[in-house]
Amino acid sequence: MSLLSEFMQKEQQLKQLQAEMDRLQNDERLKAELEFKDKLEALMREFNKSSADVINLLEPQGGSRAASSAKAPAAAGSRRKRKLKIYKNPNSGEVIETRGGNHKTLKAWKDEFGSDTVEDWLVRVES
Repeated sequence: MSLLSEFMQKEQQLKQLQAEMDRLQNDERLKAELEFKDKLEALMREFNKSSADVINLLEPQGGSRAASSAKAPAAAGSRRKRKLKIYKNPNSGEVIETRGGNHKTLKAWKDEFGSDTVEDWLVRVES
């Protein structure tokens, strides 16, 4: 790409960004948010409080709530992923990895040897 064409491309991008900035500066919602921010900062200075103080005042649990929300499902209605269970049949040496109880071979084992016996064959559980 020539230097001239690169310059013209950057100039076009600059014009687009300037148009976006003009549109945002005339947006009433942005004006309201900026006014709120200015008033909040003035109030914080008046009472000698930091952002962390305000957050702790409004949400006393603070980090514990943020940590618990990270573990929660991302979308409403979605379920958490089941744990991977790994079973090893000591008779045949066969290994099964499953996330649910609807595994064909696992059901056959439970029918043949009993549920409690097969659960004893659980080698490990992974997240």
